[in-house]
Amino acid sequence: MTILVTGATGYIGKRLISVLLNEGHTIICVVRDKARADKSYSEEDNFYVIEADFLKPETLKNIPKKIDIAYYLIHSMSNSSKDFESLEERCAINFKSYIETTQTEQVIYLSGITNEDKLSKHLQSRKNVENHLASNNYALTVFKAGIIVGSGSSSFEIIRDLVEKLPFMIAPKWLNTKTQPLAVRDVLAFLNKAAGNETVYNKSYDVFGPEIITYKQMLLQFAEVRGLKRRIFTVPVMTPKLSSYWLYFVTSTSYKLASTLVDSMGVQIIGKESEINQLLKVNPITYKESVSLAFKKIEQNSIVSSWKDSMVSSGRLRNSLHKYVNVPKFGCFKDYKERYVIDIDETIEKIWSIGGTNGWYYGTILWRIRGYIDKLFGGIGLRRGRTSPTDLNAGDALDFWRVIFADKSQQKLLLYAEMRLPGEAWLEFKIEENKLKQTATFRPRGLWGRLYWYSVLPFHSFIFSGMINKLVKVNSQKNIIIKENTPRI
Repeated sequence: MTILVTGATGYIGKRLISVLLNEGHTIICVVRDKARADKSYSEEDNFYVIEADFLKPETLKNIPKKIDIAYYLIHSMSNSSKDFESLEERCAINFKSYIETTQTEQVIYLSGITNEDKLSKHLQSRKNVENHLASNNYALTVFKAGIIVGSGSSSFEIIRDLVEKLPFMIAPKWLNTKTQPLAVRDVLAFLNKAAGNETVYNKSYDVFGPEIITYKQMLLQFAEVRGLKRRIFTVPVMTPKLSSYWLYFVTSTSYKLASTLVDSMGVQIIGKESEINQLLKVNPITYKESVSLAFKKIEQNSIVSSWKDSMVSSGRLRNSLHKYVNVPKFGCFKDYKERYVIDIDETIEKIWSIGGTNGWYYGTILWRIRGYIDKLFGGIGLRRGRTSPTDLNAGDALDFWRVIFADKSQQKLLLYAEMRLPGEAWLEFKIEENKLKQTATFRPRGLWGRLYWYSVLPFHSFIFSGMINKLVKVNSQKNIIIKENTPRI
């Protein structure tokens, strides 16, 4: 079958593509930015990438008409809690209008469990999208999931931060809210087995794990899997705002995303029983099994996708990556350094492993302090880390940077700063003629931007020198400094 996958760069979409390709289907991925499309399938004969934006109907003409199945995996495209509902509604309406002009027989939509009378804004939006997707031209299959657990999922990473960092927690009362977590492998099984299955046409199903547990129990069971002893006390005095700050400062989430999560976590998420497990022959695993399986993936360095790489986790980026590829030359401050490279392959591997648990090779404590300062001013800090310890692709989150361009064959890596800054910043690594060229570019915004640059200039001098020296493994008998300067505007 020919299958259209929207949300192809998202947490579920990236994983679903692999499953569908293994089934022998022809996959058409719709992405807003081709630079973020998964390059690992580029050699596949039955894999195509289409650039289109469902907020811009005029771009949808690029999508072919010959489609059998379409997956709707688009979630809020903004990290602003004020406008994600209208954006999701517009996307759904534009998607339906175009898909009705194609040969699509079935649309499969992944939503959230919405059985309570009082829903969070996020879940209410999910429910509204379902209503907008209903059509007489194609069959709609809806799967409503609760908390999704897997390596790289937002719930998994946030719980991991809390459990591994805090041996003792005084937590908000919403930790007593009940839910039914579901392993990401089971979510993918439902989505895959529903494709072309007429028994699930025009039907909606709640999909959930075999246990009803509270968020507090999720934390404690996570700790058991990790062999950690944790004590948790819940208090009724934490307001939603205080709870959001609690999550924001302890975990890798942004404040706005924390606010959305707190809003959702106050709502009980219990699914309605149905025959869907028997129909599709899916037997969901327990929460502890889900956590154990996730850590096996982490240990094997086989995390396919992470919520941290979503633009929702971005501190600043809102547009296509292409906008940031061309580093400005005028009106900027630059810190430029060169070194001879003796072992190009080794240097490339070091560059591609920078950040995260590996640190920044020199002055790591100063990078961490900069991350803490960023958090205090409402930024994202260093806690996002990186999805893979050795691989980087365009669109990946890297501490408080975003990967804009990453190509080992061209020996170039370009990062864009997502920390709070009075301006914009880029960090580029490029090897040419056996020289590593390292350039930090800062485009200031007003007087504060210029004051900021001069205030950090003393630190740049030895941090960037130390970093490039480590990257090329400087040896006085083999390497010499070629050029080192800090031009002004």
